[in-house]
Amino acid sequence: MEFSTRIALAASALLLLFASINAHSAESGFYVGGSVGSAAVEANIEDPALPDPPPVFDEDDLGWKVFAGYSFALGDAFSLGVEGGYNDLGKPSADIASLPISLDPTAWTVYGTAGIDLGPIGVFGKYGLIDWDVDAFIDDFPFSDDGSDPAYGVGIKANLGSWELRAEYEIFDISDVEDVTLLSLGFTYRF
Repeated sequence: MEFSTRIALAASALLLLFASINAHSAESGFYVGGSVGSAAVEANIEDPALPDPPPVFDEDDLGWKVFAGYSFALGDAFSLGVEGGYNDLGKPSADIASLPISLDPTAWTVYGTAGIDLGPIGVFGKYGLIDWDVDAFIDDFPFSDDGSDPAYGVGIKANLGSWELRAEYEIFDISDVEDVTLLSLGFTYRF
């Protein structure tokens, strides 16, 4: 097969793929997915034995999540939905003022979602709750804490037929902690 024929076939295949992707519009239905990324925790360490101002724990680690949801199409481009998932926010650790600290945070989330499809690319936002649990060791002394707090995020997705490539940034507004975030990249599959 000649080089020009191979180029023509490859270009035709790419055009067909782009046409099928570009024809995608907002659809109602179930989806499942998973993502991997960087989970970050920033918190002031409140301990009377430590110097004032309190030192800051500011570490990140590999985080991941699995999720499922349902979206309701509102016309060709808009959608509303619900999404729930499980998040493992890594195991960040650091030595703060010669004190070894390690955290093991996990969480369940539930969100309301809203999205706009702009051809093969879409953007979305979400707002909901995080039900979190953290097991921690401070200088080898264990403790744990849990609670429920607001969570929100934004993302962008690329439609690939039934599959979507998804990048998103989530903020978990956990009380008594400065900042807990997850920046992730993953895939979803729509039924």
